Amino acid sequence: MAVDKPEILLIGQPKPVIVGGLEPFAAVHKLAEAKDQDAFIADVAPRIRGIAVAYTANKIDGAFLSRFPKIEIVSSFGVGYDHVDAKWAGGHGIVVTNTPDVLNEEVADTALGLLLCTVREFPQAERYLRAGKWPQGGYRLTPATLRDRTVGMVGMGRIGKAIARRLEAFGVPVVYHSRNPQAGVSYKYYPKLIDMARDVDTLMVIVPGGAATKNLIDAEVLKALGPNGILINMARGSVVDEPALIKALKERTIMSAGLDVFVNEPQVPPELIEMDHVVLFPHLGSGSVATRRAMDQLVVDNLKSWFSGKGPLTPVPETPYPSKKPA
Repeated sequence: MAVDKPEILLIGQPKPVIVGGLEPFAAVHKLAEAKDQDAFIADVAPRIRGIAVAYTANKIDGAFLSRFPKIEIVSSFGVGYDHVDAKWAGGHGIVVTNTPDVLNEEVADTALGLLLCTVREFPQAERYLRAGKWPQGGYRLTPATLRDRTVGMVGMGRIGKAIARRLEAFGVPVVYHSRNPQAGVSYKYYPKLIDMARDVDTLMVIVPGGAATKNLIDAEVLKALGPNGILINMARGSVVDEPALIKALKERTIMSAGLDVFVNEPQVPPELIEMDHVVLFPHLGSGSVATRRAMDQLVVDNLKSWFSGKGPLTPVPETPYPSKKPA
C-alpha cells in the first residue's frame, strides 16, 4: 500500500524551487492562491504536518500554529526567524528551521558594499554625474574614508565573521560586541555596547531581530558614536531606534548611516529618503538569484530530511533536535 504524502502548507510566494522541490514527496497547499485564506486554513489545518514559509513578513505565532493539530515542523526562509515564535513552537514539540550559511558570503558582500557607499558617497557621486553637474566641477572630496576608521561589529555570528574577514583584508581594524565572547575570535571583545560605541567611529550591526535586540541601537549609543560616526545596519530594522536615528542624523550627532533594513519595510520614513547624507538599500542583503535559490532549496531540504526520518538540517536553537530532555 502506498504511503500518503505528508501535507505541507506553503505560506508566501509559491516560488518554483520550493514548489518543485516539495511536490515529489509532499502534497503542497498554497495559501497565496486561496481566495478566502481563513476558510482555506480551516479546511486543510487538520491534515497539515509541515509549514514552509517562503516569505519572512508572515507572522507565525502560537495562535497561528495552534490551528494545526498535527504540525511537526516549520521550515522558514531566511537566516532571521523573528517572524516565528520559535520558543512557543519548541515548547509544543514543533521544530523550526531557518536557512543559515548559504547566504553568509552574499550578505557580507552587501555589507561591505553598503559600508563603502556610505563612507565614500558613491551613490551621491553617481547622482551628481547623472544630473549633468560634472562639467561644472568634480564631485566633492569625501570627508570620510576607511583609512582611519575602526569598525565595531554589533554581533559576531556566521555573517559577522564573514564581514570581519573582509574588513581585515581592507586593512580596517575590527572590534566587536555580542552577548558573550566568541570562541576562536581574536578581535577585541567589548562586554558593553556603549563602551565600544565610544571607542569606534563605525558600527556594523548584524544581530538577530526580536524582543531581545529591539532598539539596541538607541539615542545613547548614537551619541556615544559621535559626530564622525557612521552606522551600518544589516540586521533588522527593529534593532535600531528609528526615530532616534533620524534625530541623530538631522542634528549631525552622527555623520551618516547606511541602511539595508527598516522598521516598517517596504515603507521607509520620508525623513530618511529626503536626507542626502545617508545611503538606503531596499533590503538587498542576500538578494542574488544564486543565493536566494540556495535558500529556497534549504527550505525544501529541511522538510525532505524531516519527512524521510533523518531529522532537520538546520534547527534553530529554541527547537534543538533531538530535543533536550530535562535531567
